Amino acid sequence: MTRPSLTGAQKTKLRGLGQTMADGAFLGREGVTPAFLTELNKQLDARELVKLRFSGGQDRHERAVLCAQLETAAPALCVGSVGHTALFWRAGAEGSKLLGEGQGIPAFGKKI
Repeated sequence: MTRPSLTGAQKTKLRGLGQTMADGAFLGREGVTPAFLTELNKQLDARELVKLRFSGGQDRHERAVLCAQLETAAPALCVGSVGHTALFWRAGAEGSKLLGEGQGIPAFGKKI
């Protein structure tokens, strides 16, 4: 599956949008489960951008590993991670609405 790359300006825009968002998903001690992935994918399909809160007491190294696992399992891009919060983005079927039309950002799975 082809993963689009974002410029620094695009990531900055998405992080700015994520600052005012409420937490959309909580990842606890159980880690990445099929039920959690199903919920995360539903939210990414609906909104493109999801704020994730790590609530299982993971240290920063564990959180980095979990972010990498989610990037491949969801599939989505982690556009920012600070403390116990991470922000995941995935373009919709017609491209990204958050980044605006004509940005050249294809949906996941479409070849660039």
